[in-house]
Amino acid sequence: MAFQDLREFIAAARAINDVKEIHGADWDLEIGGLVEIFALRDNFPLLLFDQIPGYPASYRVASTLMTHPRRSALAVGMDPGLSKREMVWQWKELLRKITPIPPRMVRDGAVLENVRDEASLDMEIFPSPRWHELDGGRYIGTACCVITADPDDGWVNVGIYRIQVHDKKTLGLHISPGHHARIIREKYWERGMACPVAVTFGQEPVLLLTAGISVPYGVSEYEYAGGLRHTPVDVVRGTLTGLPIPATAEIAIEGEVPPPGQETRVEGPFGEWPGYYAHGAKAEPVICVKALYYRSDPILAGAPPLKPPVLTFGVPIGAAAIWNYLEKADVPDIRGVWCFVGGSAPGGGAPFIVVSLKQRYHGHAQQAAIAALGCRAGNYHGRFIVVVDEDIDPADLGEVIWAVSTRCDPKSALTVIDGCWSTLLDPVISPERREASDLVNSRAILNACRPFAWKDQFPPVSALSLEQRKKIEKKWRSVLD
Repeated sequence: MAFQDLREFIAAARAINDVKEIHGADWDLEIGGLVEIFALRDNFPLLLFDQIPGYPASYRVASTLMTHPRRSALAVGMDPGLSKREMVWQWKELLRKITPIPPRMVRDGAVLENVRDEASLDMEIFPSPRWHELDGGRYIGTACCVITADPDDGWVNVGIYRIQVHDKKTLGLHISPGHHARIIREKYWERGMACPVAVTFGQEPVLLLTAGISVPYGVSEYEYAGGLRHTPVDVVRGTLTGLPIPATAEIAIEGEVPPPGQETRVEGPFGEWPGYYAHGAKAEPVICVKALYYRSDPILAGAPPLKPPVLTFGVPIGAAAIWNYLEKADVPDIRGVWCFVGGSAPGGGAPFIVVSLKQRYHGHAQQAAIAALGCRAGNYHGRFIVVVDEDIDPADLGEVIWAVSTRCDPKSALTVIDGCWSTLLDPVISPERREASDLVNSRAILNACRPFAWKDQFPPVSALSLEQRKKIEKKWRSVLD
């Protein structure tokens, strides 16, 4: 059953004893610090902050919404007890079978409970945190949905991009090159126009999740989210921009992004998902806010990027997209895909991809690696693609390292490819290349499979067989539980 809003999702998490309320944490580093400390634990809950000093007690911040696999499963009605490998397979099937459902336009919604025009709005009334110690300011937009429409055909894009609070009516907006909203806003600028934009800062979880994965250009995330929910997303039409705004959002704004020649402000630095401040502080476009809408007792959603291995959505949904792409590219017998460092980050960056397969022919492993590199979810800000045999769990880094250490001959199994799509967030791009917008990097393919020519003669593994393991586990269940 689809959740209608963020509040329903929090209630469902609370029903399975998966919410921790924290009273009195300060917006300046305390909320962000507690999020990071909890997220590094094995079984951390959804965090709900209230009674934030300096703000009404009922103005809350919710974080780690789907950072744990259990809650990303809850969001789409999946079994929270699945293993990581099984969960990615389930996501692969969900994405493969999805039938997009257009959003449903409604006349009214909870987001319109409080309406402020340009003369009366104030973006500083919300307890936007300063998440990381070196952040250059407060970021209201880390789990936000930025809504734009292509001026050529009206296609609506929904993406997650970071948004800094500059003052009461001005927000900073950073979008890396190549992302859909950046392409859209440049089309407006080429016409000498400001780009209309709407943004929500707290919405039902599936829409947030969909905004953060790699949906093909020209396909609206609203339709994709409707397909995952099996029911349309209710939207209201923005009175200033005409853009569809989620009707049950906690907080929403309408505004415009003027061309850089008219206005920019220094944005950042901000701790990003690769675990660094690689982008630094730079002049970036702004959102001039023209209207503000919010629910009574609003909940600001926060998903600050944290140093890996923490994943924004608990499982790397980009891995499921890569798996589907491999099957569409006729790469047979894929047994699993996982992404370490990213993979569910906004934009789908995946610096370390692992593909597990059952080898069928010479070159099979290399074919899988090159195909994974070719899809959008596997190409953006990549670094390593490791291919392993079917007996290796791609989600178990220990097993992956063991395979690399024992089955990979560096001289014959390493391939380097240059000139690939990267980002300003890539920490190994030099300052000179960064200034020149030379945003490309190299990729390494590691074939960590048994050599195909003599794989049947490869020394056997000194561990329990699956059959023997199951037999012992069945007999000794009372001891092992």
